[in-house]
Amino acid sequence: MSKSNTSAEAALPSVGVHVDQYDNSDEDHSKLLNPHSPTPIVTPSGQIRKVKSYTDTHRIRDVSTASGAASARCLRPYEQVTTYPEGSECGTNQYAPSVRSLASIGMGCTDGRKMVIRRVPTSPTELFHLVRPPTPPDEDTASHESDCDEEEEDAETVHLKPRRPFWANKIQFVLACVGYSVGLGNVWRFPYLCYKSGGGAFLIPYFIILLVCGVPMLFMELAVGQYTAHGPIGALSQICPLFKGAGLASVVISFLMSTYYAVIIAWAIYYFFTSFKSEVPWASCSNRWNTPQCWVPNHNITKPNGSQTPTEQFFEKKVLSMSAGIEFPGGMRWELAACLVCAWVLVYFALWKSIKSSAKVRYITTTLPFLLIIVFLGRSLTLDGADVGLRFFFKPDWELLKQSRPWVNAASQIFNSIGIAFGSMIMFASYNRFDNNFLHDTIAVSLVNAVTSIIVGIFTFATIGNIAFEQNTSVKDVIADSPGLLFVVYPQAIAKMPASQLWAVLFFFMFLCLGLNSQFAIVEVVVTSIQDGFPNMIRRRLVYHELLVLCVCAVSLVFGLPHIIHSGIYVFQLMDYYAASLSITYLAFFEVVAIAWFYGVGRLSRNIKQMTGRRPSLYFRFCWLIATPALLLALWVASLVDYTPPGYRHYQYPAWAQALGWIIASLSLLCIPVYAIVVIVRAPGESLREKLSYSIRPTSMCECGVNGCEACYSDSEPPDDKPTMN
Repeated sequence: MSKSNTSAEAALPSVGVHVDQYDNSDEDHSKLLNPHSPTPIVTPSGQIRKVKSYTDTHRIRDVSTASGAASARCLRPYEQVTTYPEGSECGTNQYAPSVRSLASIGMGCTDGRKMVIRRVPTSPTELFHLVRPPTPPDEDTASHESDCDEEEEDAETVHLKPRRPFWANKIQFVLACVGYSVGLGNVWRFPYLCYKSGGGAFLIPYFIILLVCGVPMLFMELAVGQYTAHGPIGALSQICPLFKGAGLASVVISFLMSTYYAVIIAWAIYYFFTSFKSEVPWASCSNRWNTPQCWVPNHNITKPNGSQTPTEQFFEKKVLSMSAGIEFPGGMRWELAACLVCAWVLVYFALWKSIKSSAKVRYITTTLPFLLIIVFLGRSLTLDGADVGLRFFFKPDWELLKQSRPWVNAASQIFNSIGIAFGSMIMFASYNRFDNNFLHDTIAVSLVNAVTSIIVGIFTFATIGNIAFEQNTSVKDVIADSPGLLFVVYPQAIAKMPASQLWAVLFFFMFLCLGLNSQFAIVEVVVTSIQDGFPNMIRRRLVYHELLVLCVCAVSLVFGLPHIIHSGIYVFQLMDYYAASLSITYLAFFEVVAIAWFYGVGRLSRNIKQMTGRRPSLYFRFCWLIATPALLLALWVASLVDYTPPGYRHYQYPAWAQALGWIIASLSLLCIPVYAIVVIVRAPGESLREKLSYSIRPTSMCECGVNGCEACYSDSEPPDDKPTMN
């Protein structure tokens, strides 16, 4: 070997690199790897990974002084390395006479892990750079998308290998999380559930559950998603195969929600285009759909019994064309059907390129609504009677806290607004880099969610107070607590503003943006889970990612059609009650049990330390282990004990409709026990104990077969100092 080669080899011991030399006289040098491609890594389990960027390469540069965070677990799973065809420039070994093939380079870590790099350097310079990489670019500005550009293969075959992209920067990830939390969960669901639960009596359980369940579970889900780089099904199957059904249940709920969340967007589109008329049609009782019961609010006259405001009649009789009950389906509302198709077209073209397209859309759909919310807040505070509505919003009725309804509704709101237990946050975090500090993201998303909920609540209840002032009635008797609360209260306030058409257009455009943010996250959960669960089928049958998104959108559109017939609002209420409210605490409980009890708080804490450099605080560990599961179990039991059938205003659902609702709920409720039984039956072992033991064992996160894997040992069991050879 030449002098330059000797000097390159001399540098190896200083960084703890072991070089095994083999005779490569029989090797086919035309099939060597591209020297400019990312470094391929073969873990002891045989999985081939790549260093995704200079950042990752730099992180494992000085392995003799690296901590456990710099082990092979820092490298994200990626597609298998392909060799270059014979005769290609990249495959030519120009230095074969002077450089012997290095079959493996083992880099030792202080935590006992051994990482083997399957790499054949083609020059002394490349060998030296492999061991001593150059200084990486700034992590804050480095884009993983640019790294992926160097790996792109032939344009005709690149779509055959579905790959998991990365957020181009941290802002995109935060905007995705904030956009979901400040979506329909806050602007539509929060005022509706708060009004339904008695105003101020809702806020106390809301913030208690936020601190005990919301923030800890958000932090836990971000950790699991970022560590596993999978959606909810894949992540939970790696952590505890026995509870893989919890991940499946979250995808089922997300799919069901996507069918009727799109209907809310369709309503917003209908109102948006209607707002361009010279006079907003919900301002008077002189329209063809109005009935003799239509009454224009007047402060000097008390609202007559059985009367409705123009905004109520516009929503129920014009937009929905409501029938008398769910047993009277009627025909299709073709105007709403067109709006529903338009909503799904918007969703499709925002998601067809995965996060590369949706992340760019969120720059507008997430930031613009905040400005409009502040504007409408300022306007609502100047209305007459606003103080009455705010008093109802902030002053609790302590007697209501003895009931379970405010607590169950508060839990439902927390989970819906932040997105926990729905798989959205696990999915978002799976696109993160391994070393992202998601503690900052958890705090930011939780604060933004809570502050936005309060702002929207002030805006809504100030407007309701004004309506109560004009109708000369109490706040709790202003309007029925229906899902259409937002489409009745806000238009009534807008109708009295100067240039009401302009404000109506801006408001419903804002609402459309917020609805799309929520819908993006929900649909992405379904798409990501299908990709993670059936990668070979997707690659073989659908080929293109765009076709998969198209199929998901088309199926969801079909399942959303029952919501836009004449009895659609009753179907909507039934679906929302059983799919998103009744079963969510049940699902959240088993998710926490799977991660905190079976996988283990200690093991999860070490995983978090590997990613962020710090173990989670005592607050998080206590909540995961005791407080969160205890509160969730209590809420689930209370919701069953105090169960009351759903209703729409004074309408009560017939028995067959309630049975249909329980069938809808069972689609997610049964996923966990049924799949657990399937996993136990299929598990190897002679006895039930052996099968159960195998079913709760992590599949690929810690049971990796590596002696001294930090995540497989407790602090009291230090790993063996001897590295394991591959």
